[in-house]
Amino acid sequence: MSRRENDNLSMQDALSAFIKKNKLQDGIDKVDVRTAWSNLMGNGVQNYTTDVELKNSTLFVSLSSSVLREELSLGKSKIIQMINQELGKDLVKKLVLR
Repeated sequence: MSRRENDNLSMQDALSAFIKKNKLQDGIDKVDVRTAWSNLMGNGVQNYTTDVELKNSTLFVSLSSSVLREELSLGKSKIIQMINQELGKDLVKKLVLR
């Protein structure tokens, strides 16, 4: 049986400790980035998005429309800024549209 570290631990602190101990932050970040992409881009872009994947600090987005890919490539820096702002931390450094 595991030992308790502290009797008065808040739920947020307990979850943070669990995430850190089990090294789950990378997976949570990947899910958060997908959610941020769909929230920020809306249904129009989401219909043409086939995959959103975060590797290290690079966000790979697969699109089924070459016209949309060209259009979004003009505003890559703005998209990166919006996603990082939505996440509340500097997680995405580079955006690759494919």
